[in-house]
Amino acid sequence: MASETSPGTGGADGGTVRVDAWIWSVRLVKTRSAGAAACKGGHVRVNGDRVKPAHGVKPGDEVRLRQPAGRERVVIVKRVIRKRVGAPVAVECYVDNSPPPPPREAVAPAGIRDRGTGRPTKRDRRDMERLRALNSRTGPVQPPAGRSD
Repeated sequence: MASETSPGTGGADGGTVRVDAWIWSVRLVKTRSAGAAACKGGHVRVNGDRVKPAHGVKPGDEVRLRQPAGRERVVIVKRVIRKRVGAPVAVECYVDNSPPPPPREAVAPAGIRDRGTGRPTKRDRRDMERLRALNSRTGPVQPPAGRSD
């Protein structure tokens, strides 16, 4: 009878595991099929090389995963596991060397209007856009053109 290692490893503490299964099991992607799609799309690199979903990872390998919104995760494999485990256990299976995520840009609050004033007019909307600097096609804000008598 084979000795069982730790829960969720499936006896894979010293061998290799498919890269798509590993990034899923340590919770870097939501589903295994998403991990395979990331590999096929060229978003996963192991030790600097683009890999297919069936490529094996072993302890010591560097895995780079480009995620949506331009974020890149850089992790070093500490332990290989085959089955998905809880987040506290998953964090112990890799060393995260990822750069910090970019700061979220503060969104200006929408203009607060008095109750009962109705819908904003086109002029009101344009004024709000100018305040929020959403209209980037117009350069600097210019005063409205008046009549020159």
